[in-house]
Amino acid sequence: MKVALLGGSFNPPHVGHLMAASYVHATQGVDAVWLMPTFHHPFGKQLEPFEARVRMCEALCRETSGWLQTSLVERELGGGGRTVDTLAYLVERHPDTRFSLIIGSDILRDLPQWKDFDRIQRMAHVTVLYRAGYPAPDTVGPPLAEVSSTQVRDQLARGLEPSELVPSAVLQVARDEGLYGLRGPR
Repeated sequence: MKVALLGGSFNPPHVGHLMAASYVHATQGVDAVWLMPTFHHPFGKQLEPFEARVRMCEALCRETSGWLQTSLVERELGGGGRTVDTLAYLVERHPDTRFSLIIGSDILRDLPQWKDFDRIQRMAHVTVLYRAGYPAPDTVGPPLAEVSSTQVRDQLARGLEPSELVPSAVLQVARDEGLYGLRGPR
């Protein structure tokens, strides 16, 4: 089995995540894409609770026909969200699975801060997607949507509902749980 891993804070998940996962599933010969919400952000970002972000990711996964799934591996490890540790655990736990790691071209500048990136590349094929606004060599695909979780949170903080940036099922989970200042049914 071939599985592509898409990690992140997913705070909240948005259409850019769905587009990235869909593109990789459609073009990179993988059987599944696993969303891996970070349990604790390695660079100390403030996050909504892990379980709430998992529920939002599961809502995003329902937009697909089963190939997109949410992995709880970061909670199982309980660690600091280091990709190399997560990947080593998955490779050991799933010896018959070939993993690839999806990153956006916007992440390339952060790679020097990642622990053991050379080891990550030995354990998994790294697929760098072209994120709009961040051109880089060796990226695959067309520029993905210019959307970020930070942009979504900023809109929510201003009282705007980003319904064109976040799938309705994800917004409903956020409303039901009172995340990002959202309240009540819609």
